[in-house]
Amino acid sequence: QDEVDRVDYSRLERYRELKDQKHHDEVRREYESGIAELQSELETMQPNMKAVERFDDVSTRYKSSTEEFEKAKEDARAATAAFNEVKQKRHDAFMACFQHVSQELRSIYQDMTKSSKHPLGGNAYLSLDDTEEPYLGGIKYNAMPPMKRFRDMEQLSGGEKTVAALAFLFSIHSFRPAPFFVMDEVDAALDNVNVKKVCNYIKQRSHEFQCIVISLKDIFYEQADSLVGICRDAGTNSSRTLTLDLSQFDEDVEGDDQS
Repeated sequence: QDEVDRVDYSRLERYRELKDQKHHDEVRREYESGIAELQSELETMQPNMKAVERFDDVSTRYKSSTEEFEKAKEDARAATAAFNEVKQKRHDAFMACFQHVSQELRSIYQDMTKSSKHPLGGNAYLSLDDTEEPYLGGIKYNAMPPMKRFRDMEQLSGGEKTVAALAFLFSIHSFRPAPFFVMDEVDAALDNVNVKKVCNYIKQRSHEFQCIVISLKDIFYEQADSLVGICRDAGTNSSRTLTLDLSQFDEDVEGDDQS
């Protein structure tokens, strides 16, 4: 009650000393006029009574949007984590294959190129264009036959390219071996020395997989376990298959040697 009754006259300095009644009436009329104008403005004002309702609606939508945004961020983080996990698995799977093939390639190429004159054989290796994401880049293959300097694969002879390609093929096969190989005249560009090396290698690995070779070289016939020939049957005017099991002759030779 004391606060309500108390009036602050500090802002009324210009009206503290009124000269006469006339001056007093002028001040009174001035204040009454100001009060009337303010009352008129209040009467003409039409406050928006739906503002609170709109505010509540906007607040609800804002809350819903915020929740959706947070959920979207969580989904994005989960998707990123899943993507990185798949990316890492892809990288690990690729590198496991690459390292195995690269290691086997060196050993196989050395076995296929070594001889009495060159007991160490040649050298072959793989290199990656992109080490961070190797599956997005290329792989370079370089092979150096015995007693030859480094050069691009395009500069190798036909026989040297064939040996390098077969070594690469066998190294890939060693990662996830297939039950058999089918080779169609892979010895066409090879001389007899290299043909014999390829035959010996296939013979050594014959316990790991079966190999069907289409060839016109006698050396392959000699190293085979069996022969299959295709010829034309003039009587029926069709193809005819001839087979010959060479393993029985090996037994006969061994029996003769023992006797």
